[in-house]
Amino acid sequence: MGKGGPAVVQSDGTILLEVDHPDYEAARDVLMRFSDLVKSPEYIHTYRLSVLSLWNAASCGLSSQEVIEGLDRYSRYPLSENIRQYIEDTMAKFGILKLFKENGDLVLKSSDPLVMEEVKRSEKMIPYIKETRTDDSLTILPHARGIVKQVLVRMGYPCEDLAGYCDGDPLDIKLRNITSQGRPFFLRPYQASARDAFWAGGSVRGGSGVVVLPCGAGKTIVGLSVMEKASTQTLILTTNVVALRQWIAEILDKTNLDATCVKEYSGEKKEIGPVTVTTYQILTYKKRGGGAEYPHFSIFEERNWGLIIYDEVHLLPAPVFRITADLQARRRLGLTATLVREDGREEDVFSLIGPKKFDKPWKELEEQNWIATAYCHEIRVDLDPEDRLAYAVAPEREKYRIAATNPEKIPLVREIVNLHQNDQILILGQYIEQLETIAKMLGAPLLYGQTPNSEREYLYDRFKAGEIKVLVVSKVANFAVDLPDASVAIQVSGTFGSRQEEAQRLGRILRPKPQGESAVFYSLVTRNTKDQEFSQKRQLFLTEQGYKYTIWEARHFVEAMRERGKSK
Repeated sequence: MGKGGPAVVQSDGTILLEVDHPDYEAARDVLMRFSDLVKSPEYIHTYRLSVLSLWNAASCGLSSQEVIEGLDRYSRYPLSENIRQYIEDTMAKFGILKLFKENGDLVLKSSDPLVMEEVKRSEKMIPYIKETRTDDSLTILPHARGIVKQVLVRMGYPCEDLAGYCDGDPLDIKLRNITSQGRPFFLRPYQASARDAFWAGGSVRGGSGVVVLPCGAGKTIVGLSVMEKASTQTLILTTNVVALRQWIAEILDKTNLDATCVKEYSGEKKEIGPVTVTTYQILTYKKRGGGAEYPHFSIFEERNWGLIIYDEVHLLPAPVFRITADLQARRRLGLTATLVREDGREEDVFSLIGPKKFDKPWKELEEQNWIATAYCHEIRVDLDPEDRLAYAVAPEREKYRIAATNPEKIPLVREIVNLHQNDQILILGQYIEQLETIAKMLGAPLLYGQTPNSEREYLYDRFKAGEIKVLVVSKVANFAVDLPDASVAIQVSGTFGSRQEEAQRLGRILRPKPQGESAVFYSLVTRNTKDQEFSQKRQLFLTEQGYKYTIWEARHFVEAMRERGKSK
């Protein structure tokens, strides 16, 4: 008999959620704790219970009973018995296997002898087993801690790592109450909660894992607070040189450390100190014509690091996973706005960096005024007949380029910029020629991959100071760029269906505004093309976080905005 809830939970683990139901938002907030959003058209959103989503829920302390009760509360129909069983069985697997350190040995123990027997007989595990101790325990080769955790996750038995950590060399680091620039500084309540969830009182149950917070919510501050807790020499990995220098600036501004302790290791400088900040690019650099495969991996051995911080961990390159597998005795903190990886390697983040330790819904932080209120608009434009023909006969990959660079988007950009003359505006895109056309039309600077770091920093500083009102940027500005005064973003093209990119681009404008102003995100999309199809995929993550896109036809949008202008 139906209960009238907004969700239909199907026996294959798919959950259909009715958007117009009065309990939609409450149900969405419950579902996002333990399921993945798959698609989000206008009226019915589809979620799925996955093994990894349930394990991450378990790692955050959620029980199978709480998951089942949440589904029961909002399900329109009674849950099938196989769904209940699937949730219980999946979440029960988290922690059946545990890793310990005993007398210098790495010991794997199981609470289920049959699971241990399966592990002992696994061809993938056998190379890493040193010896069998008892029916429910065995000794692992000392270098295999990370690899074993990867293997066990793929076998379906996530291992809880309680083997502890090397403390690393000590570092006297303290957060300031007043920044170096004279401003009061304090941890926001959720930042302190994130730090404490990761640290877990300094026990072996803490010290490795991922903190998920929206862009603009101060993930860097969480990192600094963990550094203070650990009080150990720290290696920080970032996405690019601009992000690297922003980390250094934050450390010098908000801690007692000075420039003698905090060093940059990049393509431009190769300095190493008690706190060293580097980039994924330099770590994955390869010399042509032979030599060490990744010569800069040596940085991991240069000091006795006690903590490694992975900024934007969802972008962690595959080669760095490999070295991370060897670093399991170091505390590891991953920071990200989204656990979604475009390469599907979320399970490697789970096994090698650690499970999710803290997650705060974007809308909850918005309601508490920690991040700016944001309004999202998708504006659909048509291809002209000539371009429509070119699109129809083009190869699949070329179809997206034709649709994404639709010339009809250009005058629409001007309309939106005119609408927001008093705002700080970012124009974001994928294709350089398209961005060059827009920059020339508006007389605005263009920042892209070939822009030198010194010029990037100069343009960012002028934008922050209000000397530049419009900045045209390629995907180099997607990640870890601090532009607190930006309040409008216009996306003219994106990286196919990248959910993480949409989240990061919205994040550029979410930092709290001085007068509490809201932020506006425009996505310009070519109707009935690959551009629209990929746009729907990109919006998945933000839809899960509670954002809704107002859909406009270009003509109606322009008419509405002009009428609005007349009424002022």
